[in-house]
Amino acid sequence: MWFVDGEYVHMSSGAPDFQPRNPLDDQFYRMIDVRNPAKPVEACRWWLPGTREGDSAPPPQRMVPKFDTGFRAHNTNVFPQRPDRAYIGYIDGGAVILDISDKANPRLVSRWSHSPPNNGFIHTVLPLFERNLLIVADECIQDDGADWPKLVWVVDGRAETNPVPIATLPMPPIEAFGKRGGRYGAHNLHENLPVATSWRSDHIVIGTFFNGGVRAYDVSNPYQPQEAAYFVPGAPRMAPTGAIQLNDVYVDDRAIVYTVDRHIGGLYILEMKI
Repeated sequence: MWFVDGEYVHMSSGAPDFQPRNPLDDQFYRMIDVRNPAKPVEACRWWLPGTREGDSAPPPQRMVPKFDTGFRAHNTNVFPQRPDRAYIGYIDGGAVILDISDKANPRLVSRWSHSPPNNGFIHTVLPLFERNLLIVADECIQDDGADWPKLVWVVDGRAETNPVPIATLPMPPIEAFGKRGGRYGAHNLHENLPVATSWRSDHIVIGTFFNGGVRAYDVSNPYQPQEAAYFVPGAPRMAPTGAIQLNDVYVDDRAIVYTVDRHIGGLYILEMKI
C-alpha cells in the first residue's frame, strides 16, 4: 500500500467482484479515493489483460509450476514528481508503468519483463527521476538458491515506453550465500519515500537480500554500479533457517538505517557515513 498525498491510496488488492482465470492472479492495482475518510470509494482498478475471467485478451504465458507466483500487483508507487504515473512491481507480470492522469481510466505506458528466462516475481519499481533510471528489484521466495537469480536491475527509463536494462547491482555469488540457510537474493528497496523524515538519493540504492544482509550501491555510473557498503549480521539465536533473513529496509532523514529480520532476529539500526 502507498499513501503519501493525503488523498489517494494506491494498493495491491483483490475484490469480491474480480474473478481471476487463475487463482494465483487474484490481486490487481487499485486506487482508493479517501478525500472523505468516512466514505472511501474506489477511483479505479487495473489488471494485466487476460488475467480476469471475461477478458478479451488471451491469458499470459505462465511460468513453469515451480516458479509460478502469479500475475498480480505487489508494490504500487506513485511519487509527487510524477503524480500521473504509477510504478508497479507486477510479480510474474514484470515492471509496469501506468498513466493515471485520468484517475478513472488507467492506461498502460509500458511493461518490462525478464521472465522467461528468469524466474519471475518483480517486487519493486523505484524511479530515480533526476537520472531517468528505474531500479527494479526481484524477490527471492525460495530457500537455498532454488529460484536464483534474484537480482536488482538498473533500467534505462529515458524512453518510458521502451525501458531497457543496462546493468544489475553486483551481489556475492550464489556459491557464497546460497547454502547458508533460508533465502538469498533480492527483496526490498529503500523507496525514497517523499516525506520529510525520509532520506532520499538518486545515486545510492539500498536493499535487503535476506541472508545476504542489507547492501548499499553507488549507481553514479549506471552502467557499472558499485557496492558501497554492506551489513550481514550473524544468525540470530534460534533462527529457524540457521541464518539471518533481512527482509525490509528504511533510511530516515538522519541517514539512520533500519532493517528487520523476517523471522526472529528483530530490528537492526545502523548509521551511514555519507
